[in-house]
Amino acid sequence: MTKTIVLYFSSTGTTKQLAEIIANKLAAEMVELKALKPYTPADLNWHDEQARTTIEQHEHHSRVPVDPQTLPDLTGYDQVIIGHPIWWGIPPRLISDTIDHLDLNGKVLAPFATSGGSTYARSQSFIERTIQENNYQTTVKSGQILHNANDIDQWLKAINFI
Repeated sequence: MTKTIVLYFSSTGTTKQLAEIIANKLAAEMVELKALKPYTPADLNWHDEQARTTIEQHEHHSRVPVDPQTLPDLTGYDQVIIGHPIWWGIPPRLISDTIDHLDLNGKVLAPFATSGGSTYARSQSFIERTIQENNYQTTVKSGQILHNANDIDQWLKAINFI
């Protein structure tokens, strides 16, 4: 039997809601990823050019440290789903740091995101590049922007998780 874990980062709760639906549909464990230095509401103000997230997202190849206490041991899992919002067209820099710290060798990785207007194309490239930088032997499924349970069902079928 295939074992799946759903990891997610959610600053507003939107991604968490979808991660919960996915975890329930797949009878998967769910783990919240947290930044080592938590984000404040001011940090998340994307209208402010001096906001923490604005600065982080524009520093190419930067990493935002994930709280190591939130990183699970993936030994018993075959499939890993990572959910995240999209900030400035890509995942938060915390996601690349998370991938850096997980052993994804031999796993099937499926990313998803929440977004009000982006597609998943740049995020897919971002995830795949981070996998390559770590020299992981990992199958990366096509990621998707998800909004509701119907989107989730279609995506899980398309990537052969259900």
